[in-house]
Amino acid sequence: QVQLVESGGVLVQAGGSLRLSCTASGIIFRVVRMGWYRQAPGKQRELVARITSGGSTNYADSVKGRFTISRDNAKNTVYLQMNSLKPEDTAVYSCAADADIDRYWGQGTQVTVTS
Repeated sequence: QVQLVESGGVLVQAGGSLRLSCTASGIIFRVVRMGWYRQAPGKQRELVARITSGGSTNYADSVKGRFTISRDNAKNTVYLQMNSLKPEDTAVYSCAADADIDRYWGQGTQVTVTS
């Protein structure tokens, strides 16, 4: 049974930083592509950042230069370092694991950025 558990979401002021973590179990973590997605109220879920098993990354244009995705295969954990946060970054952030044709989701963690 695959489980993804996110943590680190809090309320933070604009300009601040935050690191989200997502720990996986029940999956061969080192071979899967991991991603962070977010969904703001009234909006569709969007990809924030993704990292392949080989460490290649890609980012949404809105977060390039501010967010960094990384992974620690020894800890089965993917991170999202978020700097220079803006109120428009407010959303529920969820991690996802892509294993073959399946995608698994975590429950999400709320990030709120106040101005």
